[in-house]
Amino acid sequence: MKIAVFASGTGSNFSAILESIHSKKIINVEVVLLVSDRPEALAVQKARDDRIPVFTFFAKDYPNKQAYELEILDELTQRKVDFIVLAGYMRLLGNVLLRVYDRKIINVHPSLLPAFAGKDAIGQALDYGVKVTGVTVHYVDEGMDTGLIIAQQAVTIDSDETRETLIEKIQEQEHRLLPEVIQRLANREEAR
Repeated sequence: MKIAVFASGTGSNFSAILESIHSKKIINVEVVLLVSDRPEALAVQKARDDRIPVFTFFAKDYPNKQAYELEILDELTQRKVDFIVLAGYMRLLGNVLLRVYDRKIINVHPSLLPAFAGKDAIGQALDYGVKVTGVTVHYVDEGMDTGLIIAQQAVTIDSDETRETLIEKIQEQEHRLLPEVIQRLANREEAR
């Protein structure tokens, strides 16, 4: 199964995917493209270091979302991408990609959805004072973190929890859960 990973930041989930492929925790999956809306993102350098093709763009250089998504779609088509994995990609996808990749786009989100959707889910959980948060991997639809949930993992928030310690605990679960879901999807594709 050929996948494209979309990332806007440090690429820790992207690295977890690559490490899972290299260590054979994920088999029959190849990352054939990294897409980033931030050319300076660390994820971009990680992809280049691993010799993975990269497509970067600045949204402001395009007249609208449809225009840059058409260019992304061309990149995906050229590489025969089967699945898209959003791993810290901070943009909502539009109809261009959603229509072509219906039920073939997943996202990892740092909360137990539907709680704390959108930006800064970790900050939202801390501000609200919940005792449990977590990680969700879900299909992507036109809403913000509203797609069908595939898998979740709870994370306990300790009484002395800081933003930094909670980020670390959440990322540890993301780095485990996301590769597991990718492998499940690959197994299902192979069985077809």
